[in-house]
Amino acid sequence: MQDLFAVLTPGDEEWLLAKALDPERMPAHVAVIMDGNGRWARKRNLPRVAGHKAGIEPVRTVVETCARLGIEYLTLYAFSVENWKRPRTEVETLWRLLRSYLKVEIPRLVRNNIRLNVIGRVDALPEAAREDLEAAMHLTAANTGLTVNLAMNYGGRAELVDAMNRVLDAARRQGRLDELHLDEETIHANLYTAGQPDPDLLIRTSGEMRISNFLLWQIAYAELYVTDTLWPDFKRADLLRAVVEYQRRDRRFGGLTAARKPKSELALAEPLGVSSR
Repeated sequence: MQDLFAVLTPGDEEWLLAKALDPERMPAHVAVIMDGNGRWARKRNLPRVAGHKAGIEPVRTVVETCARLGIEYLTLYAFSVENWKRPRTEVETLWRLLRSYLKVEIPRLVRNNIRLNVIGRVDALPEAAREDLEAAMHLTAANTGLTVNLAMNYGGRAELVDAMNRVLDAARRQGRLDELHLDEETIHANLYTAGQPDPDLLIRTSGEMRISNFLLWQIAYAELYVTDTLWPDFKRADLLRAVVEYQRRDRRFGGLTAARKPKSELALAEPLGVSSR
């Protein structure tokens, strides 16, 4: 928290929001559905690509703020398996923007001890983008601060299919397919986010009231926070507002009284990355 106050102005909105936070009750994992780039551009009579370009700065802001807050994991929904349906020129522009972002941001991530991880069916990404992502993961692999998961070519249903197939393939190789029995621990250990705690807080921008096939297994007990703010307009104050609201919630995890989320024995394996997919 002191890292955050170092960049705030005493008495302004961000400072007041930060003062309202309890450092002992920070979410360990925040997930964000970054929605509204297209609508932001349309409101300004600009091409959709302009919205995607404008959406880069909020990514920087959210990553920096989460790191300063001491949050351990941040998962950003960057490109879904359904996004391939968009016009080819738009999709190609997204890959160019991703590569430009990585070129600029990776040195900053290294300096600030932030680790980059990628989840999704990354093998299907364009070769140049995939190679840049692999290089970024390698360069930040030793960092021990905030872990940023970029969900690329990601779908919650696809993740569950891949998890089940990994379990089946392993059982087949070991000759124990007939005795295979699935449980939650086995499924969790084969998700893209294996080794990480489930999200405590899911933020969705642009006001849409749906989860869009994102982290279907992991958000079973996440607190949902929806804001009408379009992603390119999402500022540090918006993130702080979401965390303040999160800390006001009574989290019971199916019980009758408020309780902290139990530490999971599932978070033992290393997170999966590009090279694993």
